[in-house]
Amino acid sequence: MSIFFNKVTIIGVGLIGGSLARVLKTGNLAGGITGAGRSRETLDLALKLGVVDRIDQNSAAAVDNADLVVLASPVGAFLGIAREIGPRLKKGAIVTDVGSVKGELVKKIEEILPRGVHFVPGHPIAGKEKHGVAESNETLFKDTKCILTPTARTDPKAFEAVKSLWRVAGATVMLMDAEAHDHIFAAVSHLPHAAAYAMVNTVAEFSAGEENYINFSGAGFRDFTRIAASSPEMWRDICLLNGKNILEMIEQYQFALARIKKAIKHRDGAKLENLFSSASRIRKGLD
Repeated sequence: MSIFFNKVTIIGVGLIGGSLARVLKTGNLAGGITGAGRSRETLDLALKLGVVDRIDQNSAAAVDNADLVVLASPVGAFLGIAREIGPRLKKGAIVTDVGSVKGELVKKIEEILPRGVHFVPGHPIAGKEKHGVAESNETLFKDTKCILTPTARTDPKAFEAVKSLWRVAGATVMLMDAEAHDHIFAAVSHLPHAAAYAMVNTVAEFSAGEENYINFSGAGFRDFTRIAASSPEMWRDICLLNGKNILEMIEQYQFALARIKKAIKHRDGAKLENLFSSASRIRKGLD
């Protein structure tokens, strides 16, 4: 399916939003791209870098006559933005998002948006620890996955347009139920981020005076905690919106740590080796 949008508005021109804008520009898929958001500094930089063609801090005004609107701000702002832009969206406009929480959020956004506006929920599985529009690039989504979670109300043509956009970006598009999405990503994405933040804080709390434990960290610590450099605002919102699932995963993680703790306490080398071997085999299968 060939796609072209006369006007695209991206609300939240950071790493993901900026990278998608670069895809649209590189592929000549848009007549013009407007960047919107709260930070004038970010918008000015996006304009200076040529990521967008124009900017507007007023999200409602920014979506006037837009064919495609992308919600790329922290997910905690989605509902407020949907309420703000809803009355200004033209009939037939497509709204999509890049948030890593779906579930109830998708239902609420669908309730807010007016009839005749088509919502296609999405979640590109891409990113890096550094964030911001200066880190954006048109190859960020190459050889990644993008999850779409359509509902019974999702318009088929709008769905195909969004799916085609992600394919042009280089992603493999997968369909998933919104509730299943949130449970899966609580395990494979949200828990690891929470664990990384906790690990950094744990080690930092041991520091005293000039003896800063962090300064002695090697590759293992740096690899494990790399994602703790991610946007605190974004991960605050994810944890609050997907809290039930994340708490379940944290409890399971605590159970797994407790087994290791018990084996160490009882000097049970065979148990430790079995636990580590099992994890090692699974991890090697990811490469």
